[in-house]
Amino acid sequence: MKTVTIISANAEWRVMKELYPHLEIQNSPYGEFAEHTFDAQPVILFHGGWGKISAAASTQYVIDHFQPELIVNLGTCGGFEGSIERGTIILVENTIVYDIIEQMSDPDEAIEYYSTEMDMSFLPRILPVPVLRGLLVSADRDIVSTDIPALIENYNAVAADWESGAIAWVAKKNAIKCLILRGVTDLVNPQTGEAYGNYDLFSQRTKEVMRKLFDQLPKWQDAIESVARGYRGY
Repeated sequence: MKTVTIISANAEWRVMKELYPHLEIQNSPYGEFAEHTFDAQPVILFHGGWGKISAAASTQYVIDHFQPELIVNLGTCGGFEGSIERGTIILVENTIVYDIIEQMSDPDEAIEYYSTEMDMSFLPRILPVPVLRGLLVSADRDIVSTDIPALIENYNAVAADWESGAIAWVAKKNAIKCLILRGVTDLVNPQTGEAYGNYDLFSQRTKEVMRKLFDQLPKWQDAIESVARGYRGY
């Protein structure tokens, strides 16, 4: 299965280049990319950039130029303290872009338009690694501590990022299979965030999460290929 793996933020892409220093890096209008083989399965690794604009544009570029059968987004997210643990890997099944403020018509309708329910039928019944299946909310900002109670009340959210909502939305519009896996690097509570003002902490946790995701990527590829061959009990 032809696969493109989108690595969103700059810190995550730096980790990828540290893990695979011998890659032949190429350039696109939206970021660097390279080809790599995981357990004999070729993958294009693409730096999608941070935020919804870069994420949406680079996802469409990837679809148009590489014609993938599967897009995999590997990245990080912040978790809500008390709702999720550090290091948890979220298999994203639904996304909501929550930083939309509509004051002329129905705000719920605007939020709904950019919400995405993902088709996960390409995955096996038994997943290859332990993950938390669920919702991820996205916005063009880090988690604002005072937003957390409303995000929990309105969406039952446990974590948030910058790009997943845009990637999922564009992939679904193009009818492309999309697997989003995000690891929780740090926790935020209604007062503060443990990584706010401490970029070194975020950087170190990002290395841990991204190493784990890349180690697990071949297992996801094998599982998806098994389903494509008709075996759903993997």
